[in-house]
Amino acid sequence: MSISKLTAKHFREVYFGGNWTTVNLKSTLEDVTWKEATKQVHDFNTIAILANHINYYVKAVQNVLQGQQLQAKDEFSFKHHTIQSQKDWKEMLNQIWIDGENFVRLIEKLPEEKLNQDFTHPKYGNFYRNLHGIIEHTHYHLGQIILIKKMIAQENKN
Repeated sequence: MSISKLTAKHFREVYFGGNWTTVNLKSTLEDVTWKEATKQVHDFNTIAILANHINYYVKAVQNVLQGQQLQAKDEFSFKHHTIQSQKDWKEMLNQIWIDGENFVRLIEKLPEEKLNQDFTHPKYGNFYRNLHGIIEHTHYHLGQIILIKKMIAQENKN
């Protein structure tokens, strides 16, 4: 299997399941209500903010894979539309899953020689580094989401 296809598989697994950690974004978020997603725990980011933040960078890299300019700015990565209902939350999640599937397809099509090329600018490293960085980034924030979710569940028990 090519490195591009292996990378796409690795991303698909952290988003949709099947990785060796047995934890993925979709199954972690599927039972979260909009109120839980927007609940502030201590001074942490909310689950909704973290889910959007993960996808913000997926979309940014996806755009580059589609031949567009890199348009990501850290200052915007933690902002999202206000979620005021379960419908709003489900719409946000549906967009995340659509973007995730599109991202996988784009990575699968990526020619092997592209992986060693600069990602928009030499300061960002190559495509390989950025694609695997997205996977690492997702795992990192997925861990935060799981901890916040557990804190909310514990609070609801009391």
